[in-house]
Amino acid sequence: MVFLPQEVILKKRNGETLAADDIAQFIAGFAKGTVSHAQAAAFAMAVYFQDMTMPERVALTVAMRDSGTVLDWSDLDGPVADKHSTGGVGDNVSLMLAPILAAIGIYVPMISGRGLGHTGGTLDKFDAIPGYQTSPDNALFRQVVRQAGCAIIGQTADLAPADKTLYAIRDVTGTVESISLITASILSKKLAAGLGALILDVKTGSGAFMPTLEKSRDLAKSLVEVANGAGLKTAALITDMNEPLASAAGNGLEVRNAVDFLTGAHQDWRVREVTLSLCAELVFMTGKATTRDAGRMLAVAALDSGRATERFSTMVHALGGPGDFVERVDAYLAPAPIVRDVFAIGQGTVAAIDTRGVGMAVVALGGGRATPTDTIDHTVGFDHLRGIGAQVDGQTPIARIHARDEASAADAEARLKAAYRLGDAGPAFPLIADTIDPTA
Repeated sequence: MVFLPQEVILKKRNGETLAADDIAQFIAGFAKGTVSHAQAAAFAMAVYFQDMTMPERVALTVAMRDSGTVLDWSDLDGPVADKHSTGGVGDNVSLMLAPILAAIGIYVPMISGRGLGHTGGTLDKFDAIPGYQTSPDNALFRQVVRQAGCAIIGQTADLAPADKTLYAIRDVTGTVESISLITASILSKKLAAGLGALILDVKTGSGAFMPTLEKSRDLAKSLVEVANGAGLKTAALITDMNEPLASAAGNGLEVRNAVDFLTGAHQDWRVREVTLSLCAELVFMTGKATTRDAGRMLAVAALDSGRATERFSTMVHALGGPGDFVERVDAYLAPAPIVRDVFAIGQGTVAAIDTRGVGMAVVALGGGRATPTDTIDHTVGFDHLRGIGAQVDGQTPIARIHARDEASAADAEARLKAAYRLGDAGPAFPLIADTIDPTA
């Protein structure tokens, strides 16, 4: 019987449950060009309003995975794992997590993305490192994973290509905020990466795409259930994004913050806790430790011994960056022309932070993209960001700004001040709000 994509669209529009084969043929047709962009947009809108069952989400994720190459790491002598964050401000965890795991003997072929909206992208951070290749060919990618134990790169053209095109359609048709479509988009790339285990860092709060704990938990449960249903052992932590995770926000500044973290020169406690907790889950899930506590101890040892720093240096150099990047980070990360303190309006205790507002202040400085074709300035952003509960006044700033010119500095300063509210601090947000264990 001839496959007709419009019949799939009609079924979903009417709230019917789609068969796995219908979904597979629709996505395969979309990848080959026999299903049009208009039909894909209609399908996305139907899913947005009618949603999908868990089996439908699994089928969609697998179909998008199979639209391109699926990597095979069976030649490696250890487990292969990765982490994905749903995005936030000052979230540079990947830069530390990958080399920590590599130092434990877990291979991490990390396929990362660029900034989206107010959130920073891991690839944009690595672009701040001179010479670093975020788009190597497959041979170099495999070589670096084998040599360093980890490689952080961007999505290649043949990795879940249906997802890349469908996401672009969703971005301009008002269908981004569908948990079913978000789930398939995130997981299709991770499944295509050939992983044995995956940990998810699902953000919640004022700087997250899912601002409420309820919505974050719904997304985390969907991701975990679908990933495990598709054969990838996956767990999730729901972590707080009601304030920037690190004390730095901005690409080059977050790289410097990560280097300081790895070397022990400076470690933000929130970053350390989230990083080690995510590592502990993966070490446990891959069987490198028999308990989470034992996994955490291995991660602490890999970090504090300097072995993770060595892995980071090896990865950076193998992907084209300077061999002495860690030792001479200040020489390679040039400062912005304007660097000065930013003070809050008034004085008192930081009671709340509009973290999305902080992220948009970085975008206003040129550290993010207002349009997809914008060029990023890797020198700009904020460091020394103060967190909730901090005391600030005329001598104690809320942050230090790094700007290209006076006009952008003034705009970003105003945005940052507006994002900070002083007063009586409310109940503290738990840094790790929940854990979603792998499903059977």
